[in-house]
Amino acid sequence: MTSEAFRILRAAARVAAPWKNGGGVTREIAASGAASGAFDWRVSLADVTGDGPFSVFPGVDRTLTVVEGTGMDLMVDGEHHIVDEPYWPHDFPGDVETDGRLLAGPVVNLNVMYRRDRTRAEVAVVRGTLRLMAPEGGTALAVALEDGAVIDGTDTVLGRHDAVLLHGRASCVLRTHGYAALITLTGHGPGSR
Repeated sequence: MTSEAFRILRAAARVAAPWKNGGGVTREIAASGAASGAFDWRVSLADVTGDGPFSVFPGVDRTLTVVEGTGMDLMVDGEHHIVDEPYWPHDFPGDVETDGRLLAGPVVNLNVMYRRDRTRAEVAVVRGTLRLMAPEGGTALAVALEDGAVIDGTDTVLGRHDAVLLHGRASCVLRTHGYAALITLTGHGPGSR
C-alpha cells in the first residue's frame, strides 16, 4: 500500500436515482465530471426489472456486465446481442438506439460509461490476489461482486458491491474470495497527459 490514500466507496451509502429515460434506477459508484452534468466517465449499478429502451448518451461508449440475474437480449442499432454470461463485460456505443429484453427475470448490471473523445475504459472481472494501481493520470476502480474481499495491510473488508477507488500514485493489494470488477480509466485526446 502506498502512502497516498485510496477511497473506499460503500454500497450502503449509494442513493438510487432514476435513469435518464425514467425507465429504472441506478446507483452511482463513482464518476468524473458528473457534477457539471457532462461526465468524462461514470460507473454505476443499475436495477433492470422490465424490458425497454436504454437511455441515449451522445459521444459515450458503454460496457455492461450482468452481475446478478440471468441476462438480457440487447438490440443495439438493429443487431441482437445476447448478454447471458454473468461477469462477462459487453461493449457497445451509448449513442445508438438500444433496447433491452430480460431473458428470465430482473438483473443488476454494472455499467461503465465513458466519453470516447476524452477517456478510455477497460473492464475485467477477476478473482484472487491482485495489485491495484491507477495508471498515470488515470483512475482504477475495483468493485467487489461478492462478499469477502480484503485490502492487505488494513482492516478493510469489502462487502458485495463495495468499491475501492485509486488515483494519483495510490496502490493496494486486493484479495478476493469471489469475483471483482476492475475498471481502468485513462484520459486521451485534448487536455490529457
